[in-house]
Amino acid sequence: MKTATSTALTVAGFDPSGGAGLQADLKTFSAFGVSGKSVATSITIQNTVGVEAVHDISPEVVEQQLRAILKDGKPGAVKTGMLGNELIVETVVRILRRYRVKKIVVDPVIYSSSGKSLLSEPGIQVMKKELLPVTFLLTPNLNETEILSGVKIRQPSDRIRAARVLIKMGVKNILIKGGHLKGEPQDFFFDGKLSLCLNADRVTGVNVHGTGCTLASAITAGLAKGKGIVAAVKEAKEFIGLAIMGAIKSGKGAPQVEPLASLYQDSERYDMSQRVFRAVEVLKDHCIGGLIPEVQSNIGFGLENARTVDDVIGFPARIVKCGKNIVIPSPPIFGGSRHVADIVLTVMQFDPSKRAVMNIKYNSDLIKVCKSLKFTLASFDRAMEPKKIRTLEGSSLEWGTASSIRKCSFVPDIIFDKGDMRKEEMIRVIAEDIESLVDKILKIHRRYSKILA
Repeated sequence: MKTATSTALTVAGFDPSGGAGLQADLKTFSAFGVSGKSVATSITIQNTVGVEAVHDISPEVVEQQLRAILKDGKPGAVKTGMLGNELIVETVVRILRRYRVKKIVVDPVIYSSSGKSLLSEPGIQVMKKELLPVTFLLTPNLNETEILSGVKIRQPSDRIRAARVLIKMGVKNILIKGGHLKGEPQDFFFDGKLSLCLNADRVTGVNVHGTGCTLASAITAGLAKGKGIVAAVKEAKEFIGLAIMGAIKSGKGAPQVEPLASLYQDSERYDMSQRVFRAVEVLKDHCIGGLIPEVQSNIGFGLENARTVDDVIGFPARIVKCGKNIVIPSPPIFGGSRHVADIVLTVMQFDPSKRAVMNIKYNSDLIKVCKSLKFTLASFDRAMEPKKIRTLEGSSLEWGTASSIRKCSFVPDIIFDKGDMRKEEMIRVIAEDIESLVDKILKIHRRYSKILA
């Protein structure tokens, strides 16, 4: 039996759609290896489209839940989310003070993303008067910052004024979330002396439900594990980026953040590695050496939502021809081949379902074979490559792939070129996944072998 090394408590509302509130908090704690406990403050009636109704739990029941948890052992950190009304806020503050909880992360949930009020007006005032003075970290969005501080935020520089007001109200640290800023999101951290601007890429153009809850919970988990505040915030920022990238659309409304995305991705990486190993064994058994070009070959297979070279598995030492056979000098790894990854990532920008690529040699017979198999073909001329692309290392394959796809307005099965000075002519075979890629390669191999026989 294992004893939990770190525990965290969330005091928040129940979201039956599973995208925010207690459910998102507990999944986040689990993703960090922290044992999660929860106290429900409200039952929301909502789905992915929005909140339809709210039923706050009586303060007495909230108090009973909190006492039961805290007398059983004080958690390493506590996060509050939706508190509903002034009586619940008063109750939570009173019990947390009584049990001398220090690391309190307050996500001041005032309105739902669909505009439904989730904290009464008197509740806001009690939060300012009683909860903020015991808050270790406050994580408001821009609107919540304005409501709590009274400072209008019209430009980034206004955040420091608002943060100073909140620090004077008793907050130890503040992280003003910038997801609603125009352009790239930038969060602003302030502890009364140190200020940090934490930048991030906007990974999706769609609003994702549950990001605020998950970010605050990720910080809480870090604090529960003994991390310093700045380290916990930075780690949580990286975590929420992965959780947003892995967002799941489970209904008619907004997609929901997935706190376990990184764990799912680790599982997906292992599964993909095994699938690539099996695929190579199949290609070895069929002795496809006759398809391997002079510069050797490679396979690229991207994760779902792959965005960087490290999201694409490939062979660092390529696939080598040995007569009719092929040899694999080193196993496939993620980030193993930048060149083939560039092709995969470019293809996925046009069609995310096409995630696998292999390059084989070019000749006119192989082009005839591909046509006879009813594969769709596209090509590019390296002589037409813009000078700035030619001089930029690694950009040639991206340009050639993209220009070929634009020319035919869809992602074809085959993209080829006839080479150029110091550039070998090449065929790239494109497929949805590694299995369908192997199927295409074997079809080409069998028909090509008949021509050579």
